[in-house]
Amino acid sequence: MNILEKVRKNIQVLKPYSSARDEFSGTARVLLDANENAFGSAEKGNWNRYPDPYQRLLKEKISVIKNVSVEQIFLGNGSDEAIDLFIRAFCEPGQDSIVLHEPTYGMFRVAADIHDITVKSFLLNDDFSLIAEKALKAVDETTKIIIICSPNNPSANAFDHEQILKVVKNFDGIVMVDEAYIDFCPEKSILHQLNNYENLVVINTFSKAWGLAGLRLGMAFAHSEIIKVLNKIKYPYNISDVTKQLAINAIERIEVMHSMVESILRQREKLVNALSQISIVKEVFHSDTNFLLVRFEKTQELFKYLRDHGIIVRDRSKQPLCEGCLRITVGTSQENELLITAIKDFNHNKNR
Repeated sequence: MNILEKVRKNIQVLKPYSSARDEFSGTARVLLDANENAFGSAEKGNWNRYPDPYQRLLKEKISVIKNVSVEQIFLGNGSDEAIDLFIRAFCEPGQDSIVLHEPTYGMFRVAADIHDITVKSFLLNDDFSLIAEKALKAVDETTKIIIICSPNNPSANAFDHEQILKVVKNFDGIVMVDEAYIDFCPEKSILHQLNNYENLVVINTFSKAWGLAGLRLGMAFAHSEIIKVLNKIKYPYNISDVTKQLAINAIERIEVMHSMVESILRQREKLVNALSQISIVKEVFHSDTNFLLVRFEKTQELFKYLRDHGIIVRDRSKQPLCEGCLRITVGTSQENELLITAIKDFNHNKNR
């Protein structure tokens, strides 16, 4: 399989914009090539200069912690940028399709809709597990991308590697595995398979375990030739120097991220135990993430009660297979105690 043959024809022949920093990299005594403000800026620092369009230093740091080469890394303004660019690169508007499982992260469908790409979907099993045959059966001659979210949002579970790889091996287009929550269960990552399959793409983010959602920094890992395609069509300076430097600082203190993950996992266990003892709770689904999917009785009434008491969770009850479910992010010890107290109060008041 030559995966580059799947790239849209106009993208294959596209001549990308050449920025000043494409034509020169390294150090120089005088930079007079990019029409920057040579006198500086109102803020201290070198913010008057354009950032490295390929974020080389940050990618070197990421390559070490992810054990992939720099050439296999794409950085975007959130992982949503990478998702958008993959659809833009491989799918012909008004002609092609992507395949999704349901339920899943809603932005996949939105990105497809923006580009006028048909979405074909299939249901996960009742326990939210993935069966490869269902995904492959949904494919037709128009399908260019299959997207698998593992660990999945909103169901919180990671999928079996054997099932994911069966999809990868039996589909001749791109298989994108969104691992936004993988740092909460790193042993379940499929990233180590990257060099074995040229059509495998893995998505990750600094928004969850790293606690850097405000930076808007996402990662995509893929065959180096695919990364070249994304670099060809991205906006020239898509990652700011501020974002780059803060991400580098975080990686250099990676032990802080690991400590936060451990705290979240401890709080998740306590939250599961507390919820399981409340009669209104029908089921707490297994989680490989920093959130729980919980099925309640009187879900809508509870959702409104929590909202009225300043506690905001996500109502996922209208998602396929999620009837009666709320999605609850694992908070701090104090936040979780407030949540549990509010649910118990609601339960007590409704049962009086």
